[in-house]
Amino acid sequence: MKKLRNIFYSNVVMMLLVLLLVGCMGGKEEKSNNDSALQSEENNNETEDSNQITKDESEATTGSEESGTKNSNENASTESSTDESKETSLEGQKNEANSEKDNVLAEYSSEKIEYARVWLQLGANQEIDELNVRHISAGEPINPNDDTSAGYPEDVIQLAGSRLVDGSVTYSGNGDGTIKVYNVPLRWDSSDDLSKGVMREVTEDIIKNAKTVYVDTGDSEKIKRLIDIMTIH
Repeated sequence: MKKLRNIFYSNVVMMLLVLLLVGCMGGKEEKSNNDSALQSEENNNETEDSNQITKDESEATTGSEESGTKNSNENASTESSTDESKETSLEGQKNEANSEKDNVLAEYSSEKIEYARVWLQLGANQEIDELNVRHISAGEPINPNDDTSAGYPEDVIQLAGSRLVDGSVTYSGNGDGTIKVYNVPLRWDSSDDLSKGVMREVTEDIIKNAKTVYVDTGDSEKIKRLIDIMTIH
């Protein structure tokens, strides 16, 4: 009986030891699991912090770029406004200058202005003391001293100074800023020395070789001076 009791106590002690051992191992495993979970959470927090820093840096960079773009656009807009202001100012000065020129010639007729412009551009001598204007009708002979001369195909205007050396300009207006210029001399040589029919040929060549010329607006003050010494016949 005593022997059975000893065996029973021995078994109880062994069971207690086993339970104690199992309890210790479970505690270590739980602690290990807790440590792993804590480490994982710390890693996750570090990753989130890193991502947040990267995001903040990206947002800061984007904000800086947007600010730079905005400033650049504002500067470009300011420069554009300045350029437009300069162009407007220059255009205003140009219009004002043109207006002053127009005022100089405002009291004169368009016909007189045209005569002066033609002479200013094509006249052989600009230092004339008189500008004579003569209207010649279509059909009149180009050489009035020769009956065999060809006649003008249209009405023309002849401009000439008071002296032979001043030269002359014979033309017809086209109404579009251009004129047709006929190379007609102011004074003709005697036709007695020419063979019969030569003058006809010469004057017909003048008509065929007429040139179209664009007339510039010219200098208003010079045009005014020519108008002031103009005589229309």
